[in-house]
Amino acid sequence: MQEQRPSRQALRTPRAAGLAGVVFALLLAAAMVLVRLGLPEGAGTGTAPAFTDAGRRGALRAALALVPFAGIFFLWFIGAVRTHVGAVEDKFVATVLLGSGLVFTATMLAAAAAADAVLVVAHPAGLPPLPAAWDFGRHFAYTLMTGYAMRMAAVFVSSMSVIGHRLGVLPRWLTALGFLVALALLLFSSNVPWVELAFPAWSLLLSVHILVASRRPRPRPDEA
Repeated sequence: MQEQRPSRQALRTPRAAGLAGVVFALLLAAAMVLVRLGLPEGAGTGTAPAFTDAGRRGALRAALALVPFAGIFFLWFIGAVRTHVGAVEDKFVATVLLGSGLVFTATMLAAAAAADAVLVVAHPAGLPPLPAAWDFGRHFAYTLMTGYAMRMAAVFVSSMSVIGHRLGVLPRWLTALGFLVALALLLFSSNVPWVELAFPAWSLLLSVHILVASRRPRPRPDEA
C-alpha cells in the first residue's frame, strides 16, 4: 500500500494541474473581455468622461481582481504542461518554454497594475480623469498586455508546439493550431482587437487534452 501511494499521487497531480489550466483560461478570457469593455483602446481623450460610468469602473475592477488568480493558475498550468511533456532532451526549447511563461506572468501582472493606476491615481473618485494621465495609463496598460505579454505568450505557445511535435505528445491538429495562434499573437496582437483571446482559447484546449490524456490507462512496465 505504501508503494502504491506515490504512483497514485503522481497521477493525480497532472489532473489537478490540468484543471488549473482550464480555470486559468477562463479567468484570463474573462479579464480580457472586461478590460476591453471597461478601458477602451484607440479612442481619443473625448471618451475620458465616459470612464466615470459606474458600469465601466466595475467591469475594470472585476478584471483586475481576476488577473492575480489567473497568474497563480497559470503557474500550475506550466507545471501541468511540463509534467505532461515529461523529460525533454532539447534543453534549449524547454528553457524557452519555462522562461516565456514566467515573463508572460510578470508582464500580465504589470499590465494589471498599470490599469489599476488609471483607476486610483489618475483622477479623484467620481471625477473624469485628466487627459494626459488617461492617455498615458490606458496606452501603457494596453502596450504591456498586447505588445509584450501576448508576444511572450506566442513564444510559450510556439515552444510547446515544437515540443509536442518532436515528442508526439500532442495531436497534430493541436500542434498546428498552436503555431497558428503563436503567429497571430506575434503579428496582430498589437493592432487587431480581441486577438489576445486566442491565447486563453488555446490554453483551454491544451488543458482539456491533458485532462483527457491523464485519464487514459497507461501501459504497465511488463506490457511495454
